[in-house]
Amino acid sequence: MESGKNYILGIYEDEDVLKAAITKVRAKGIKIHEVFTPYPIHGLEDILGYRRTRLPIAAFLFGLTGTTLALIMMFYMLGYDWPMNIGGKNYTPLPDFIPVTFEMTVLLSAFGMVGTFFVVSNLKPWGRPKIFDIRITDDKHVMAIDLALNKIPVEEIGTVLNETGASEVNRKNFD
Repeated sequence: MESGKNYILGIYEDEDVLKAAITKVRAKGIKIHEVFTPYPIHGLEDILGYRRTRLPIAAFLFGLTGTTLALIMMFYMLGYDWPMNIGGKNYTPLPDFIPVTFEMTVLLSAFGMVGTFFVVSNLKPWGRPKIFDIRITDDKHVMAIDLALNKIPVEEIGTVLNETGASEVNRKNFD
């Protein structure tokens, strides 16, 4: 079995039942691939044991790139490539660069974060997202368990999901 191809899905009706089920499933040593919900559930990432995201670091680096490019561009254009003496002022007046630098910082941060979101979420133009159950956009909560990551037999995982309050337990195979 290849990793990421075969899943067992526990479908839950209520978010409180889902939260309790996640705790019980993780206590049994079963590794959860992902939990899909129709709306955000407060505290779900803590129950799943997710680490703090590194997206703020990426945003800072994209912004720093924008600031650096804006300053280099303006210093090059106004100080080296086409220096003009306007009213006896300096060729490269730094206070005049502040609005352009700010806008370039915001622009590259925004574009970089959108691009990062698309790549991390597998929403690339050439990517194909995995739809585990179409009802996750309506009213169901789905816990997906990758069978290749778990050494526990499929029947036992299904039994654990049923014991934790799953209204349905299904298998999903992605080719």
